[in-house]
Amino acid sequence: MTGPPGGGRQEKANELRRRLTLGVPGIDPNHRLAGRPVTYRVLDGTMLEITYKDVPGIADAEISAVKRLLGVASSCSVSPQTAETVTVRFVVELK
Repeated sequence: MTGPPGGGRQEKANELRRRLTLGVPGIDPNHRLAGRPVTYRVLDGTMLEITYKDVPGIADAEISAVKRLLGVASSCSVSPQTAETVTVRFVVELK
């Protein structure tokens, strides 16, 4: 007997969320991501979108640290939110 389709994907999404919740404070000494509003959204049942809002700025080293923390291939985009803040969005495939 097998579980419902995509059941493993939800477990993967939960694991990635747990990694970020526990790991970001340790890799974010400038508190650019830690404590910021974050949302998690599954796209088409195959991708996880992780969005940090109200981020005062982000360095390439911080993006790389989050990608290492995720431990899977991911893409990242940074877009202006207000004159002082940006939105940082990671997208990860749930395999």
